[in-house]
Amino acid sequence: MGIANGIRKQAGKITMGERPVSAWAEKLSQDAEEMPQAQTHRAEKDGLDITMAWAVIGIFAVLALSAIYMMSLILVPVTLAVVVGMILGLLAEKLSRLGVPRITNAVILSTGVALVIILVANSLAGPLTTLANEGPAFVEKTFNRLMPYLERIRWLHITPETFRGGPMSSEKLLENTGNVLHLISANLTPALIQALIFFAALLLFLAGRVSLRRSIIMVFRTRSQRLAAIRVINGVEQVLGFYFATASLVYACLGVMMMVIAYLGGLSAPVLWGFFAFLSSFIPYLGIASMTLAVAIAGILTHDGLVVGLMPAAAFFIVHLVMENLVFPAVMGKRLEINPFVVFLAILFWTWMWGAVGAMLALPLSLIVMTIVDELFIEERLQPQLPK
Repeated sequence: MGIANGIRKQAGKITMGERPVSAWAEKLSQDAEEMPQAQTHRAEKDGLDITMAWAVIGIFAVLALSAIYMMSLILVPVTLAVVVGMILGLLAEKLSRLGVPRITNAVILSTGVALVIILVANSLAGPLTTLANEGPAFVEKTFNRLMPYLERIRWLHITPETFRGGPMSSEKLLENTGNVLHLISANLTPALIQALIFFAALLLFLAGRVSLRRSIIMVFRTRSQRLAAIRVINGVEQVLGFYFATASLVYACLGVMMMVIAYLGGLSAPVLWGFFAFLSSFIPYLGIASMTLAVAIAGILTHDGLVVGLMPAAAFFIVHLVMENLVFPAVMGKRLEINPFVVFLAILFWTWMWGAVGAMLALPLSLIVMTIVDELFIEERLQPQLPK
């Protein structure tokens, strides 16, 4: 086809010239016009080809999810370090503008995170130790207090004999306490390894955040692609920083109010209840459900009357609803609206993949995905232009 086009062009040049056209040039032009033109047809894929393509994509997705699950020992602390580092990125940038070297920023911020974790663990060590020592008495008291209410629900078929013999007996549960402690001690070493990986990854990420950002941007070739990468990175850092700064402030107020509720409700260790309320609020839906259930059980064990025992749980539930549905949206606005069903599915998925840490990372990962989609696929957004 290329030869025919060349012959045709050459013949045209000869024909348009001022010199008389020779017989050879005329014959060459006629042969070029008579040559069959190659027609390009777009290959149409049938149903089998489409099915094979989706099968390959599905196999790749299954292998990727399997790799994420199998490498959880490394991916969980690294992902957590990246998320925390992006949250602290705005603070690190402000320190850099004040003249503080970046490596010093990384050391200061990572040390601050470590000190906060150590202080929280130290403050909770006493109440948790007391709770562990009083575990058998607490379990027995729970059975004795809840049994009258469980017997009223006849379709459960629960009687005092249910907990006196068989696998549900209190003796069996206390015997299995040793197995639970053994399981916790066996998982203690991986937890320490993940903690070391987290702090090392956080320090290195904060130290090389700017160079890593520049490398990611320079991977793309065109100017528009680099501009899109800048928008995505800036948007993710701003969304995560703004969300967690606001959420920490709102949930800290909720924790203080839970301390007051626990103190007025006669619950032991009100500081511990306040901290659990603050921490569980970062896990939508599952956090408030588990926290309300725990407060309800503690209230029933503390007070003789059922109504009085449930009052702390009802107070916490109402306060949490007001905070979550009125105060939080008023502060955040419509900037970070996510479909609640999508958030719920994300929590279930990441909890299944990575456990409790995955449940806490579900919302940040959803915010990251939402920001990427918002920056790349919404054409109505007014896009900034780089200087030429």
